[in-house]
Amino acid sequence: MRVPFTKMHGAGNDFVVLDETQGRLNLSPTQYRYLADRHRGVGADQILSVRASTTPEADFEYVIHNADGGEVEQCGNGARCFVRFVRERGLTQKRTIQVQVHGGIITLSEQADGRVTVDMGEPIFDLSRVPFDASHARAGSAVVADFPLWRLPLPGDAEVEVAVLSMGNPHALCRVDDVSQAPVERWGPQMERHPAFPNRVNAGFMQIEHRARIRLRVYERGAGETLACGTGACAAVVAGIRLGWLDSRVDVQALGGLLSIEWAGLGTPVRMTGPAQTVFHGEIEIPA
Repeated sequence: MRVPFTKMHGAGNDFVVLDETQGRLNLSPTQYRYLADRHRGVGADQILSVRASTTPEADFEYVIHNADGGEVEQCGNGARCFVRFVRERGLTQKRTIQVQVHGGIITLSEQADGRVTVDMGEPIFDLSRVPFDASHARAGSAVVADFPLWRLPLPGDAEVEVAVLSMGNPHALCRVDDVSQAPVERWGPQMERHPAFPNRVNAGFMQIEHRARIRLRVYERGAGETLACGTGACAAVVAGIRLGWLDSRVDVQALGGLLSIEWAGLGTPVRMTGPAQTVFHGEIEIPA
């Protein structure tokens, strides 16, 4: 099967984007893994599929597959690339579009300066919806405004204290003194597959520089550490605000670039603004 594609990135988080508006490609998990393979395929953290909407409330449907071939609920950096893609390819003339994702509908807006703002929806704190099984953790050092920290036991008698929430996909955030020295490669996969998270989890490591700026590294579920994670940036800022560490607007310095996150508090959506860049277009022969 010969498949046209576009390579894009948002703050270094890179994607293969597929136009399925005229029909589904019906790729298998093995074929998604082939596309994401950096040696034999195109190479990407995630594969993004642009599809015709199945509901009148949305302009498009947005489907995400990780590099391991598994479908996931949300990807914020990919959402920014999504709106850039549909505008550049002439699929819409709108600057603001409604996009159907796994958990509902999100709003994407291209700004005059070329950056893209995504309304990521309200964060989810209900542990059953994250999902998070607290029987595999113990209470952490603090509970602030009904938002607790949790201690996760890790192999080798290690323990990490995390904040837990969902941005349409599950996140566990830990605060570190120096993110450059954080044990991301060791703790990341252990946290990702911790039994407290039945659907696995994205593991974030956050260093607070001051109340309006953090540094962040994220070990993404099904992809490993990436240069940026949009939902991870949103989750880190939301957790920091709820714990009293951060203000309502925060710049997040990821390995691949800068994201700006805004959240006004409970009952309001998170807004993320950042870059989206087209790298190249191409075609690839995918084995059956």
